[in-house]
Order: sequence, then structure tokens, then C-alpha cells
Amino acid sequence: MIAQRSLLVTMVLLMDRIPTPPPARRRGHPCVYPDRLFLKALVIMILRHLHRVHELLAVLNEPTDEMVALRELLVLDGRFPARRTWERRLRALPAQLPAQIGCLGRYLVQLLQPWAACGRAVAIDSTVLGARGGVWHKQDRDAGLVPHTSIDTEAAWTKSGWHGWVYGWKLHVVAVVASVWLPLAADLTPANVADSEQALTLLPELPAEVRFVLGDRHYNAPKVRQACEQAGPLLVATRYGAYPHTDAGVEVRRVFHKLRSVAIENFNEHFKGIFGAHGQVPTRGLVNTRRFALGALFVYQLALLYRFEHSLSLNVGLKAFMQAV
Repeated sequence: MIAQRSLLVTMVLLMDRIPTPPPARRRGHPCVYPDRLFLKALVIMILRHLHRVHELLAVLNEPTDEMVALRELLVLDGRFPARRTWERRLRALPAQLPAQIGCLGRYLVQLLQPWAACGRAVAIDSTVLGARGGVWHKQDRDAGLVPHTSIDTEAAWTKSGWHGWVYGWKLHVVAVVASVWLPLAADLTPANVADSEQALTLLPELPAEVRFVLGDRHYNAPKVRQACEQAGPLLVATRYGAYPHTDAGVEVRRVFHKLRSVAIENFNEHFKGIFGAHGQVPTRGLVNTRRFALGALFVYQLALLYRFEHSLSLNVGLKAFMQAV
């Protein structure tokens, strides 16, 4: 009887076939293990809901056929990284994930051709993620007092039009405006970082084919507009001022705003539902939370690649697929 390869092993093996961005120049001794090895480990962590290094190593140490196969994929020249190497490299991994998400996003655009039957537009927005534990009230924060050890002091406050005041993080995402919800660029910051500020780091990751960037009024800033003009696409953002707007072009902007809302807000809810991010995140600290959120987006992209190659729906059934993995 021939053993069937598990979905988790198949997803990890996909890592050997996707493009990766050029490695960043590092000072000192060259790394023994490639970044791709730790990206494979991150895929396992996200799909198995493992958020600490010791949890990952404990699961990999189980003597099941699946874990034996996965452990073999994390070996280089017969060597398995030491625990301290895992801790150090997985801590450094979040800084590389925005570039990796952008690289895979551009690859998926070429493969899936999402704009074959529509305009080449993307939507940009942020969504709030609640911090794990308690909240750090402003009066305590200003006084430098941490009243409870459960408070994640690296998070921050923001006011959401839908959720009100939230203590936590912002996940900044640029997604395709088309029939498939495909993220192209992303990053995670404390919740008090301005959307327009973070947009400047996301726009360079977009494919050259993009012609329209659709955003709400938080992106209607001179620096964002200048960055779009230099890169090529046209920024279409909601204008400030009392409603209803009566200036020329308001009806066109209303159509674009509806397209933006359907694309990015549906994707955000879809993504949170799949990875259980509607409540508090399962991690503490910027590094760990960034690794969790961006790692989940990267796994989402990998799942789209897998389902495309197997002629499966790209929007329906993804949550069940992730649970099956």
C-alpha cells in the first residue's frame, strides 16, 4: 500500500516552487540555513496553530509519518537547526515577510490573470486586530504604569468607524479588485500608525500592471498621491468634507468607492474568519504578532496557488481547506 502525502506536506513542498525576493545583504558570517527553510516552518506553524518555537519543535518531534516527512523537509545536508537557531531566525523572519508576500503576489497575478475581464485596480485599507490580554488605558500609559501582566505594551490605540476604540494592531493590506480576493502587499503595525504613512511601504510591492489604487479618505494625502504618480497608477480616494460632495467626478468616485469596499472589506472579513482573527490575536509583542498575521497572509496566498493548480474554487471552501490541512 502506497502512503498518500498529506495536505500539510504538500503545502510545505509548494515552497520549493515559488519565487522569493533577492536576499537582503547581511553583515558578518553568511547564514548556514536558507530563509526558505524557516518559511517552510512558518507554514507549519500557521496551519497547525503553533505560535512559539518550543511548540513547533515539540510537534515536529512526534514520531508520526507526517511529522517525520516534515522534519526531513527542514534538514540541510543532514543537519537540523538547533533550538537557538530556530528562535533567532524565526524572530528575524517577520521583517522579510512583506517582501515575500509582494513577490508571491506578483507571481500569482501572472498565473491567475485576475484582471482578464475587468480593470486593473487594487484596493488598499487597514483592519484592526485586538491585542491579546488586557488594554493599556491612556492614563496608565502616560504614567508609565502597567496595571496587569496580561497587557501587551507594544500594542496601541486606534478608533475604528465600525468597532470604536480598539487596543491592538493594524493589518495593512492591498488586494486585487476582481472576482478573486488576492492580497498583493501587506504589513502589520501598532494600531496608532497612520494608514497613509504605511501605504508608502506597500505601494512599491504592487505589480506594474496596476492602473488604479482605490482607498478611503485616510489615503487622500499628498505623499500617497505623489508616490502613485511616480509609480504610474492613479490614486482614487474619498475626499474630505461634508456630504454630499458636489464637485466634478463625484459619481465616478462613488463607483470606485463601492468597488473598493466590496473587494477589501470582504477580503478582510474572509481572512479573519479563516484564521480566527475576529477576536484577540493569539500572540504577544510586535514581532510575534507580525509573524502570525503576515504568515497567515502568506499561507493564504499559498492556498490560492494550490487550489488554482488543482482547479478548485479560489474564494469558496478556503476555510474548510485550511482546517483539513
